[in-house]
Amino acid sequence: VQLQASGGGLVQPGGSLRLSCAASGRDFSINRMGWYRQVLGGQRGLVAMITSSGDTNYGESVKDHFTISRDNARNTVDLQMNSLKAEDMGVYSCYADANVGTWPGPIRMEYWGKGTQVTVSS
Repeated sequence: VQLQASGGGLVQPGGSLRLSCAASGRDFSINRMGWYRQVLGGQRGLVAMITSSGDTNYGESVKDHFTISRDNARNTVDLQMNSLKAEDMGVYSCYADANVGTWPGPIRMEYWGKGTQVTVSS
């Protein structure tokens, strides 16, 4: 399974960005899909996660201005980021937890996409 992310960039404080991530490959089904963020010199932390049934989980600092959504048929996940602040900056990485393979049975695997930089600055 490969994850391809897009949509990062530079935005002014208060602005919006939308990140998208698409999963591709063979014989897989996505369980959870979402985004993590890593700041310079810091650890990677959860931004938002969504299950195949649409249940969501957000990091405490973003829950009031980020929205995660998912298209199960297209194996894509989007992160709408509004009212961006300096503390939202970082490298955002797409994550997927998937069942992969068919015989003798699917194996549960984790995948990471290449990170995309989000910079909030005037």
